[in-house]
Amino acid sequence: MNLLLHNARIFTCDPHRPWASALVVANDRIVAVGPLSELEAIRLPALQRVDLGGAFVTPGLIDAHLHLLTTGQMLRQLKFSYEPTREEVIAAVRERAATTPPGQWIRGWGWQRMTWSADGMPTAADLDPATNAHPVLLNASSGHAVWLNSLALRVCGITSDTPDPEGGKVVRDAHGAPTGLLLEEAMDLAYRRLPAPTAEQDVAATLDAMQAMNRVGLTGVHCMDGAGGIDSFRIYQRVRDTGRQTLRVVKNLPAQDMNAVLGAGVRSGFGDAWLRIGGIKYFADGALGPRTALMLEPYENEPRNYGIRTYEKEQLFEDIGRANAAGLSAIVHAIGDRANREVLDAMEAAPRVPGLRNRIEHCQVLHPDDLPRFGRLGVIASVQPIHATADFKVVDAYWGRRGAGAYAFRTLVETGARLAFGSDAPVESFDPRIGIHAAVTRRRADGTPGPDGWYPAQRMTVEETLAAYTLGAAYAGYMDTEVGSLVAGKLADLTVFGRDLTQIPADDILTTPVERVMVNGTWV
Repeated sequence: MNLLLHNARIFTCDPHRPWASALVVANDRIVAVGPLSELEAIRLPALQRVDLGGAFVTPGLIDAHLHLLTTGQMLRQLKFSYEPTREEVIAAVRERAATTPPGQWIRGWGWQRMTWSADGMPTAADLDPATNAHPVLLNASSGHAVWLNSLALRVCGITSDTPDPEGGKVVRDAHGAPTGLLLEEAMDLAYRRLPAPTAEQDVAATLDAMQAMNRVGLTGVHCMDGAGGIDSFRIYQRVRDTGRQTLRVVKNLPAQDMNAVLGAGVRSGFGDAWLRIGGIKYFADGALGPRTALMLEPYENEPRNYGIRTYEKEQLFEDIGRANAAGLSAIVHAIGDRANREVLDAMEAAPRVPGLRNRIEHCQVLHPDDLPRFGRLGVIASVQPIHATADFKVVDAYWGRRGAGAYAFRTLVETGARLAFGSDAPVESFDPRIGIHAAVTRRRADGTPGPDGWYPAQRMTVEETLAAYTLGAAYAGYMDTEVGSLVAGKLADLTVFGRDLTQIPADDILTTPVERVMVNGTWV
């Protein structure tokens, strides 16, 4: 299809021509970008003129950090309201149990114990009144803890004699009995007992997720599937084979399969514009919510809690070095300031390979000494603006004054870091409008914590934010020569908004309609 799109305000993300009013697409590629007066001279067969009615056009938005297959699966599970009460969670499980055959698992996502009581520790006994006929597994919103009922504990064989796995914890009561809460690597004690979906079900769930993501403006994603990452890569290949793929995928492969990947000789950037290898994904620590992020100083009011190290430091140095030497990027989950420092140390010590793009995922709290190291070392900060507004109460409670170095996007930019923005879906919503609003305002949709936002010095401009969702994310995924900006020769991926995000009140970003989305020259 050959198209002349005009009567638009186009943010190109091209420093040589940042704004335009028209562009020409021939089949899957952009042919020209500029004023309509220049582009009308272009002659192409069956060229269709499309008047966009003054719409705002950006390069196709890319989410640089989410879990695609998991999100598709979660679309079919219980999803709790934002910051649900314990009673709301239990009521939702009871309602689902009423329509679920006995013996089948009930799964859900999104509880946050920070919003409950002072101790905030959910237990199997809390869930048992909702159902004793169904094993129940509920993921915390962080993705780093699961909550089971008593039947699920029995089905999984988790007892007082079950040891804590390395990098994980079975939470126990005063008598040593499991309470129903599993942290970090201990979650696998439950996951391995879940019935596995068929490949056909996973393909269908992935396609559902792709279409849902298109509807909110996304044209590409970077997938961070952890355990089962190789299996999810197989699913993405099957999705590619269907010919129904509407979202470009950069796949990052799990650390547990690193030796197989190295043995195959695969390098970062291998693949095509639909499915590409990013690098090897490691986990350096836990998460903020369950207080397992690895810290330089203890958590507030917990003098002996420094978090959990999920990857031994010496092994992390060795494995990042091996991956980089083989031409594979290291993509490392690091939440706490100690975890981020150690990952930066490992990346600094690794062999220098031209063109390689190491990244740290989340970078949630950074010591002031480490903020400028991202720019200096060329390490990409792959961050999620929505976490800043979702987590600020928890940050204030658990990290106190260290919150000044949390989600420090403005400081990272000013010290030379490349930013790639994402959502961490299904932990948070994959709707990029929520992330854009969070980056620009540092406040939630309801206005909290106030008109200036949380640590307002870290606010971003709309243009900077869009760049992190487009060219920044494309660069992080070895896709910047193909997508990420609207310039002649690149693939025709673009997002069309009903209002100019740079000209409206920031709160209106949340309700601005996504009117059209193009991927590969086709409206999806």
